[in-house]
Amino acid sequence: MDDLALKAAVTEAALGLARSRTEAQSVSIDQAVPEDQREDWVQGRPAVLAAAGALDDAQRALAEATLTLTFRALPRPVWEQLLKDHPPTEAQADSGMEYNVETFPAALIAACHIECDEAGTEVAGMTESDAQELLDVWPDSEAKALFTAALLVNQTMRADLGKG
Repeated sequence: MDDLALKAAVTEAALGLARSRTEAQSVSIDQAVPEDQREDWVQGRPAVLAAAGALDDAQRALAEATLTLTFRALPRPVWEQLLKDHPPTEAQADSGMEYNVETFPAALIAACHIECDEAGTEVAGMTESDAQELLDVWPDSEAKALFTAALLVNQTMRADLGKG
């Protein structure tokens, strides 16, 4: 889920750093700082240091508030079984759906989601109940993006298959 205020804070801090650097560059020219020393001189200016610190703080806050999810495509038999387990209702089938739009999204998200521990070993991802909770509590656009991410990983053709 995106936190627009935190994203805006990162953007504002980056712009502040750019402004501080530009002002310091201008002052370095006015003070005849030799060109080969100018970057170090600019980096050491209090305003530039403060702006860089503000950007670091804003980026850290955004990273702490960001939920990163990783999805892996399902093997074809697992994909097909998931579709069989969540068939569309008659009305959904009449509308051209190949799965039940109420139950399939959470099942797919849970089936595709992977997590790794600190050692990089894959551990169990989220449960179907966890996935349904995210779909229920997140804003509609973000819930759709979550489902779409899981769906795309299973329906995007890969061209990097390499040699067998």
